[in-house]
Amino acid sequence: MQDAGTGEDREQTHPNRAEPVEERGPQRGAGRFAPSPTSELHLGNLRTALLAWLFARAEGLRFVVRIEDLDRERVRAAPHVADHQLRDLAELGLDWDGEVVRQSERVDLYRECAGTLAGYECFCTRREIAQASSAPHDGQRAYPGTCSQLSEQQRAVLRASRHPAWRVRANGAQFTIHDRFAQTFSTRVDDFVLFRNDGQPSYNLAVVVDDAAQGVTQVTRGADLLSSSPRQAWLTNRLGAPIPEYAHVGLVRDSTGRRLAKRTRDLDLRAMHDLGMATAQVVRLLCASAGLPVCSTPRELLDAVRGTDMLQRAGLAQDWILGPDALPAGALAQPVHSP
Repeated sequence: MQDAGTGEDREQTHPNRAEPVEERGPQRGAGRFAPSPTSELHLGNLRTALLAWLFARAEGLRFVVRIEDLDRERVRAAPHVADHQLRDLAELGLDWDGEVVRQSERVDLYRECAGTLAGYECFCTRREIAQASSAPHDGQRAYPGTCSQLSEQQRAVLRASRHPAWRVRANGAQFTIHDRFAQTFSTRVDDFVLFRNDGQPSYNLAVVVDDAAQGVTQVTRGADLLSSSPRQAWLTNRLGAPIPEYAHVGLVRDSTGRRLAKRTRDLDLRAMHDLGMATAQVVRLLCASAGLPVCSTPRELLDAVRGTDMLQRAGLAQDWILGPDALPAGALAQPVHSP
C-alpha cells in the first residue's frame, strides 16, 4: 500500500520533525498521533500525544503525525487549528518523523482500497438503523444488515430517492485484538460503513489505510476507542497489512467525572499559559497524571523510563481525575483561548 500526498509546503512551517535516524527506519514500524483539527488540543489530547510519543521512542520506533481532516464542515469552521495543533505538539517537546499526512489529500487512496473489499450499498438512515438494531454493545450499535440482501431492482428504486452509503460485507466475523493494558478484547464485526452517503470515506476506513501506508505498528489512543479496535484490526487483516499493537490509555475527567472533550471547550496549552503555567509545568503535570517520573521535557522523561517496566503498568490505562488542586484556581471555568 503506497503513501499519498502529504502537504509538504505547510509542514515546513513546523520544524519539529525529527532528524533521520537509521535505526528508526520504516522496517522498525511506527507509533502515531492523529488529531482531528476541529478544536485546540486540550490536556487529555496532550497527555495521549505524550504517551504515544513515549511508547514509540522507548521502543526505537518512528513517530508520525497525521491530521484527520475528513470532516469538511467542522474543519472549515475551525480554520488554522491544524497549524495550532502542530505548534502545540512542538512546544510541548514532541518531534515526529517525515511529513505530516493530511487525510483530505488521500481520498483516492481510500477509494482504491475500498474497491478491493466486498461490500454493498446501504440506504438506511440513522433513525432506521437505531430502530432496527439491538441495544448498543461496548458503545457501538451494530448494523443489522438491512440492505445486505436487497435485489438490484430494490436498490434501483431506493437510489431514486436516497444517496447510498457503501458498507463492507463482514459476514458476522468475530475478531480479537491484543491491547497493552486490556489484554485481549473481542467483538463481532458488523457491516460498517466504508464511504458515507455524501461520498466521504469513513473514519474506520481512513484510519486503517493510513496506518498501513505509514507503517504504523503501534496505536496509542484513548480508552474510549477500544471498542472500535476489533473492526479496524479485522479490516487491516482484510487489506493484507500487519495488525498493530494497541495501547488504550486513560481519559482525563474533572472532579465531577465529566470527560474533557472538544465540544465542552476545555483547557488547551494557550489557556494554561494564560493561567500562569509554563510549558515545562504542563509537561510535569502530564507526567504526574500518568504516574511517571516528573520531568520538564519529554526527552528527560524518555531517559527516565527507558529500560524500565514503567510503560507496561496498568495505571496508564486508568482515567486521570483532574481535581481542583491540580491546576491554578478557576482553571476549569476558563474559556478556551483563541490564538
